[in-house]
Amino acid sequence: MKKYKIGYTTGVFDLFHIGHLNILKKAKEQCEYLIVGVSTDELVKSYKNKTPIIPFDERIAIVEAIRYVDKVVPQTSMDKLAAWNKLHFNVIFHGDDWKNSAMYDEYEKQFAGVGVTLVFFPHTQGISSTKITKKLQDILCQ
Repeated sequence: MKKYKIGYTTGVFDLFHIGHLNILKKAKEQCEYLIVGVSTDELVKSYKNKTPIIPFDERIAIVEAIRYVDKVVPQTSMDKLAAWNKLHFNVIFHGDDWKNSAMYDEYEKQFAGVGVTLVFFPHTQGISSTKITKKLQDILCQ
């Protein structure tokens, strides 16, 4: 039996890479049912001030095709408690690059009140969509 019943994680999943796959695989290893929130283009623009390279509908299709994922939902807000009110997960998974951030410290307090556990996984070293984009820019500018 897995440790948690319903797990939840979110991401942009732009330029899907091994780090994205690692978090989904690790999350599924710990829960029976994994829900993944994929950030909409509008949400990404609002907090990263950039437009994803891969359009939202294609990022959804990519994440839906991954065997570790049971359900994909649009992430239209950074408010994880609002997501919990709709989805009723009992664990949220995230990369440890957000651990001890003001936002996740607040989530930890909020989720403690409703019995949701936060689990942080180590960030996959050496890879990110930002690094891939930079590498592509460097190649194109040669």
